[in-house]
Amino acid sequence: MIRYLPHNQIDKAQWDRCVGEAVNSLVYGYSWYLDLVSPGWDALVEDDYRSVFPLTQNRKALILYLAQPFFTQQLGVFTTGLLTQELVTRFLDAIPSKYKLVEIHLNGFNKVDPSRFDITPRKNHELELIYPYEDISRRYSQNAKRNIRKAKEAGVEVVRRVSADELISLFKNNFGQQEGKLKYRNYLTIEKIIAHCVKHASGILMGAGNRDGKLDAGTFFLMDRTRFILLLGASNFSTRSNGAMFLLLDAFIREHAGRPALLDFEGGNDPNLGRFYKSFGARETTFPFVRISRIPFYKQMRRI
Repeated sequence: MIRYLPHNQIDKAQWDRCVGEAVNSLVYGYSWYLDLVSPGWDALVEDDYRSVFPLTQNRKALILYLAQPFFTQQLGVFTTGLLTQELVTRFLDAIPSKYKLVEIHLNGFNKVDPSRFDITPRKNHELELIYPYEDISRRYSQNAKRNIRKAKEAGVEVVRRVSADELISLFKNNFGQQEGKLKYRNYLTIEKIIAHCVKHASGILMGAGNRDGKLDAGTFFLMDRTRFILLLGASNFSTRSNGAMFLLLDAFIREHAGRPALLDFEGGNDPNLGRFYKSFGARETTFPFVRISRIPFYKQMRRI
């Protein structure tokens, strides 16, 4: 039986046990992470937390809806049982009718019935780190190799001591300013995520730049058991041609090669980003984006 639980009725210890033991466990599904990216989230729970499904809700005017939080690529059903398309269907059907619009990302293990739901595949890129560095780097594209050499020749060096403020400012003043999607509250959220991960030794901050002390590129990797997630990456637009980001990612791969882990680049719908990730030998994977509308003016609401 699938039950709807408001936030104050969720047993977070049981919830985290389920997410941690699930075959498709992802850090995004843990209660601490959901508390940061979607405060007050509700839930669907099967039986005694055998399967769980977070409801990351929001409100605009009088409309209550479900939306994907920033910095949270994949959610959906997490289960310690058998993960079937029928189970995913039952959870999607159990979403309370009070949510008039649903636009959420499920995880790559969630198979959705295309005859029942409006779904769009989203792209991700992942690199297996289990191989020796020499084998991985041999599969780099010529463009990646050329940019790594260019960075070294330009005197770019990898920086180990990088603060969250430095990385966030680099992102905000370049890509963030150009795109304009992230608001003040979103920058506070990523700052809190980084602080939590650094405190619990589950995150890695790295940078690259010249000896003048200024960052040309920076990254934050979220450690998730056998997965390193590139949660935030930033480049200085005025110096991005020096290959600093290529050198930085190569350094990370060199350090972690040979481990039974994945480097999750967390994205790739943008063709340029996709090519960039593939230049390191990453493979393309997909996960479903699901839309459910219970309102007559759906097209207007899609602007939320």
